Amino acid sequence: MPDLRHPSRRRFLGMASAVATSGALLSLTATPTAAQDGVAQEASQLVDQSALTAESLLRDPNFSELQSVAGRAKAILIFPQILKAGFILGAEGGRGVLLVRGGDGSWSPPAFYTLAAGSIGLQIGGQVSELVMTVMNDGALAAMMRNKVQLGAELSVAVGPVGKGAEAATTTNLNSDVIAFSKTVGLFGGGALEGAGLIPNHAWNRAYYNAPPATPETIVLERRFYNMQADRLRQALPQPQGQSS
Repeated sequence: MPDLRHPSRRRFLGMASAVATSGALLSLTATPTAAQDGVAQEASQLVDQSALTAESLLRDPNFSELQSVAGRAKAILIFPQILKAGFILGAEGGRGVLLVRGGDGSWSPPAFYTLAAGSIGLQIGGQVSELVMTVMNDGALAAMMRNKVQLGAELSVAVGPVGKGAEAATTTNLNSDVIAFSKTVGLFGGGALEGAGLIPNHAWNRAYYNAPPATPETIVLERRFYNMQADRLRQALPQPQGQSS
């Protein structure tokens, strides 16, 4: 048996132990880092999709009312894809982004949100929607900074035109907290945004800005974080005169 008391052997064993410990730490941190990178990539894709939705709806002559309302909005929520399907028992949901207009008219970087809702009623078929919601007052925006807010209960919602030739479910009312505009593909009967929950997606906020303190408030109000990948989205929204970003 080797003499472990010898100084050179003790040094060798110490180095081996340190290497083993480092390897164990790397194995523990590799998976979370890879997972965070994956979330950041998904978040970037969502920002690109949101830019396409904003460009499409704001330029669509069938959504001229959105163009007018968005010019006066305090903030805008964009959900590139809301999935809704079911028979009798239905559910809907999707991920989106919130951008806030600053005092100079410029738009903040995006904060990530999840729209979650469930409804029971006469529901047959499936639906995929692009959804844009304009936030019309400071009180509604302040409510969205909380951990969760419920549409129709804590915030009043009016529904704008839904695609070409479609009638609005309610008359668009600028006194409402939120005005929703949707381009729908597919058929769906029953259900609405009332009762839907808006929930900050903290994991995506942290991953996209690579910053644990990234919260909706620090992103859209304090503007402490920035990601140039979102510039196209910011520029797609109504700009103050003489400003391009």
